[in-house]
This record gives sequence, structure tokens and C-alpha cells, in this order.
Amino acid sequence: MNIKKQFKEGLITNNPVLVQLIGMCATMAITTSMFNGVGMGLSVLIILTCCNVVVSLLRKIIPGEIRLAIFVVVIAGFVTIVDLLLQAFVPALSDALGVFIPLIVVNCIIIGRAEAFCSKNGVAASFIDGIAQGLGYTLVLMAMCFIRELLGSGSIGGGLIDIANGFRLTLDGSGAGIQIFPSEYGIMYMILPFGGFMTLGALIALMQYVLRKSAEKKELKEAQEVNE
Repeated sequence: MNIKKQFKEGLITNNPVLVQLIGMCATMAITTSMFNGVGMGLSVLIILTCCNVVVSLLRKIIPGEIRLAIFVVVIAGFVTIVDLLLQAFVPALSDALGVFIPLIVVNCIIIGRAEAFCSKNGVAASFIDGIAQGLGYTLVLMAMCFIRELLGSGSIGGGLIDIANGFRLTLDGSGAGIQIFPSEYGIMYMILPFGGFMTLGALIALMQYVLRKSAEKKELKEAQEVNE
């Protein structure tokens, strides 16, 4: 188990959204405020990690013919638990995310990791994989929320940061965030679906550019070592 490699893959080289290009529906739909992005990201991280561990524990006794059905049942169980916990303790987040919490059941990130990784690896490696992939997903959501909220309404941390009553984090979605410039100067399209497509496309392009430059640098270094 290479923990450093797993985190590098989850955050950068095999990021679920920017490289694998999965789980993009919710990514574009809910990233209009940091409150939604952080809440959705942490929910997926918790569910993904728990499912990874359970699938890894059961991998040797699950019949191959029904493995996907078993994966869905396991995922649905943890999604239900998280959904009920949100309704009980963070109702504002549950209302804001709406149907996208139950839809985690069919999120390709979780099913994909169960099939591609956890069904073939041990519990410890699957646990780390869940955290790494979940963090990678969460950071993409936060980046999109930051860009869309800043350009669209001139603020950051909407719903999550309350500065009216002292700088503090809120769990009821009431925080107004930090106003960087007047909202009337914001680009309204950025908080609409169009803005989600544009922001995600720009981040994917940036990630592909960085990965290509990194690969070219590695190839150049290897060529220099051969010549020496």
C-alpha cells in the first residue's frame, strides 16, 4: 500500500471529476455556494469511505454475477444513513441539496471505486482510497463554488461563513459569506447552469494541461538520463 501514491491519484492524476470525468451531474448542479459544495463533498467522502471498507471486507464472498447489485445495496444503506443524519442535524443542508443526496446511490464515483479498486484490494488500501478520492471530489466542488460564487455574486463562503455576528462557520446556511465586491457587478450566468458547464470545462482543461506538462517534463528528464 502506497499512501502517498493513492492521495496523489485521488487529488491529481486520477481525480474523479477532472480526470476520470465521473460524478459531474451533481458537481455542476450544487456548486452555487460553498455551503452546498462542502456539504456534498463531505457526504460523498463519508459514504465512499464506508462503502469501500464494506465492499473490501465482503469481496471474497460476493458472487461475481451479483456483485454490482450488492454494491448498490451497500451504497444505498450508507446513503440512507447520511441522508437521515443530515435531516436530523443539518436540515438546511438537506433541503439545499435535495434529491442529490439520494442520487449518490448511483454516483459513478462510488460504484466505480467499488468495482475497480475495493473488490480487488484489502481494507486498509480501500479505506485510504475512499478518503483520497473523496477529498479529490470535495476539493473540486470547493474550487467550483469559489469561482462561481465570486464571479456570480461577488462573495465567497456563502451559507457557510457568517461575518455579521463575528467571523464564524454556520451549519444552518444563513451565513452571508464574505462580500468581495457588490453583487450587482457579478456575472449572473456564473450561478446558472451555464456557469457550471463553463467552470467545470475550464478546470478540466487546466488539469489536462498540468498533467500534459508534467508528463512532458518526466519524459525529458528520462531522455536526459539516458543520454548521460
